[in-house]
Amino acid sequence: MSYSPDTMAKRHRLAYDDAFGAVLLDPERDTPQGVIGPRGKAANKRFNVYRNNVTHGLVNALCEIFPAVTLILGEQNFRMIARDFLRARPPSSRLVFEYGHEFADFLAGFAPIQHLRYLPDVARLERAWLDAYHAADRTPLAPSALGAFAPERLATALFTPHPATKLIASDYAVHTIFMAHRKGPMPERINASVAEAALVTRPLLDVRVHKLDRGQFHFLQALCQGATLQKAASRALENHPSFDLSTAIALLIESGAFESCRSCSVTDEED
Repeated sequence: MSYSPDTMAKRHRLAYDDAFGAVLLDPERDTPQGVIGPRGKAANKRFNVYRNNVTHGLVNALCEIFPAVTLILGEQNFRMIARDFLRARPPSSRLVFEYGHEFADFLAGFAPIQHLRYLPDVARLERAWLDAYHAADRTPLAPSALGAFAPERLATALFTPHPATKLIASDYAVHTIFMAHRKGPMPERINASVAEAALVTRPLLDVRVHKLDRGQFHFLQALCQGATLQKAASRALENHPSFDLSTAIALLIESGAFESCRSCSVTDEED
């Protein structure tokens, strides 16, 4: 099999890019072959400066994406962990704000901080906050939307989540810890072992983080997964007898978690 000169050049360039990228985030690796400076001289020092700048920039980005986790760990500790993370999970996108989706899972498996069991979920909530911030703009569901349903059809209402809507459930006090380290004065003591759930929305320009009880979480989760209003309410009540449907519907509207709703069709019911 033969290849055209253009194909061979492309293959060579990709191989070089892979070799360059493989050592870029690891200071223990040698400078890749073919890196030269002005007048064809070796550029080891220049490459190391560039490598340090890339690492520094990505670590700074992670500090900004996960400010609460940074405060909990302390900036020096966070930076050491962040360097380990970026070597294990280098960026796959040119957009820096998209980096760090795997950081929570990395923290969950990072042995030195296993005693901070709540930390991965705090990181998940922080990542959800940034995802909501960059989500597509949509007009949230108007309060009058449910009023347009005939009473006998309201139970069959289906909801389309707003692109910014994120739901996080944790065995730990994830919302309290998140808010304490992001806004307002620090409380004297937080009971991290209290399970909490959170709803992240961005109905207009500002990201909002709402604390949910478990019934509200399962209700909204079911709606986001395509359940009708009646089925979502039934699911929440089965698991949480104290679930208050009126309060949950008010939250559904006020939070801007959904962008539209419609009545369930025959096809939907068959699905």
